[in-house]
Amino acid sequence: MFSRSPIIAALLASAGTVLPVQAVTLADAEASYHTLQQFYNESIGLWIPSTGWWNSANLIADLAAIDGSVKAQSQSVFSNTFREAQLYNLQMQKVVGANYLPWTPNPHQTNGFLNSYYDDEGWWALAWIAAYDVTGNGQYLSTAESIFEDMKAAAGTTPCDGLIWWDKNHTYVNAIANELFLDVAAHLANRGGNRASYYLSWAKKQWASFKGSGMINDQNTINDGLNITTCQNNGGTVWSYNQGVILGGLTELSKATKDNAYITIAKQIADAAIANLTDSCEPDCGADGSQFKGVFARNLQILQQASPEARYATFLQDNANSIWANDREWQDELSLIWSGPFIQPANASTQSSALDAIVGALATS
Repeated sequence: MFSRSPIIAALLASAGTVLPVQAVTLADAEASYHTLQQFYNESIGLWIPSTGWWNSANLIADLAAIDGSVKAQSQSVFSNTFREAQLYNLQMQKVVGANYLPWTPNPHQTNGFLNSYYDDEGWWALAWIAAYDVTGNGQYLSTAESIFEDMKAAAGTTPCDGLIWWDKNHTYVNAIANELFLDVAAHLANRGGNRASYYLSWAKKQWASFKGSGMINDQNTINDGLNITTCQNNGGTVWSYNQGVILGGLTELSKATKDNAYITIAKQIADAAIANLTDSCEPDCGADGSQFKGVFARNLQILQQASPEARYATFLQDNANSIWANDREWQDELSLIWSGPFIQPANASTQSSALDAIVGALATS
C-alpha cells in the first residue's frame, strides 16, 4: 500500500516495525530500470506476458525523462515498441469485475494503438507524448494526436452530459476514460503548435463535464464511475489511479491557461488521496491493480514539479525509501506492497509502479 499520511513511520508501524531507511538514489532507480527491462519482450515491443496491453503504455519514458544515462537505451525501446507493439495490439473484451477492477477474458490480435476501450487508447496517447518529450520525435506526437481524435469521437455520445464511454460497446461511463481524455487534451494543448487552441478548447470542455458529473465526491476523492441510467455517482471503488490521472490533467490545463485555480483543485484531490487511500485489492491486484498507485505517484510528481509542496515531496520520498528498504529482493525486483513484505513474483507491472514512486522522489527532491 501507499501510506495513509505523508509520514512513512506511520505506514511502517502498521506493518509492525519502524526502521530507519536510507534515501533512494539515482543508481537505485537505474538498477530498478534494468531489472524492468528483463521483462521486455523485444519481438513484440511489449512487457507481455509479464503484464498487459495498457500497462505496457505506462512503462515507456519515466526514468529517461530525468536520467540521461538511460536515455539512449530508452530511445531504442521507444523505437522498437512503436514499430512492433502496434502489430501485436491485443484487441480485448474487458469486463468490470468485483470492486470495479477490470479483467480481460478473451484477448485477440489487431493492429495499431486503437482498440475497443478508450482508456487503453488514452494510456497509449500519454505514452507517446512522454516519448516525444524525451526525444522530440514528431511521429510520436502525431500518433498521440490520432489517438485523441478517436477518443474525441465518443465525446457527447453518452447519456451523461459531455462525457465519453469507457468502451465502444457503450456499456459504462467511468472516471478513468474521461480523466485520460482530459489529460491527453491538456497535454496536447501544451505541445500542439498551431492546433494548441483546438486541444485547449476540448480540455476545458472535458473538465467542465467531468467536474459536473458528480464523480468527485464530497470527500474530494473520485469514485469509479456513473450509473448510466441516472448519470449519478455509482459509489464505486475509489482507486488510486483515478486520483492520479486527474492531477496530471489539471496541472497541464493550468499550464495551458495560466490559471492556478486548476492547481488548487488538484491539490484538494491529492491531499484527500494521501490522507485516505489504500487500494482495496491488495495483496491480490492482478496485472491491472498493481499499476494503480504508481500512476498516482507519477502524476503527483507532475503536480509537485509545477507547484511544489513540502508534503508531496515528503510523501514521494518516504514511499520510495520504503520500497527500497522493505519491498525489494534479489536482482532489485520490486513488488506490490510498498511497506513490505516482498511478495513473489514481481513482474513488470509491480516493478514499473514502484519505479514510478522512486522516479517521482528523485525528480522532486
